[in-house]
Amino acid sequence: MLETQTDSHLRVFVIWEPVLATDLTAPSTITLRRIHDPRVKQYWDSNRVLSHAMGEHDRPSVVWDYIAVYKPEQLWTDAPPQPEFTGRPVVRFIEGARKALQTIYSAAKR
Repeated sequence: MLETQTDSHLRVFVIWEPVLATDLTAPSTITLRRIHDPRVKQYWDSNRVLSHAMGEHDRPSVVWDYIAVYKPEQLWTDAPPQPEFTGRPVVRFIEGARKALQTIYSAAKR
């Protein structure tokens, strides 16, 4: 998806967290290389702080394999702002995220 988004102002945050039994440590360098774009920042959230901020309250409610698109300049305060688009699992919602970005870019050009 990032190959088709040429805006240098786009920022992507990839949050890795322990969810599966194999998620014992932060992702390896090989895993981090799967997403290689200078606009991407990747973080290891060992305590799932972001998942809790987004509504996790027990094991079945862990927020993972999730994509969200936010408008530019939205600030996160005590809770995440309302996204323009969300979906899970990520692989099934790439096209929806792409369309949401196009809508945001179109509105910004008006």
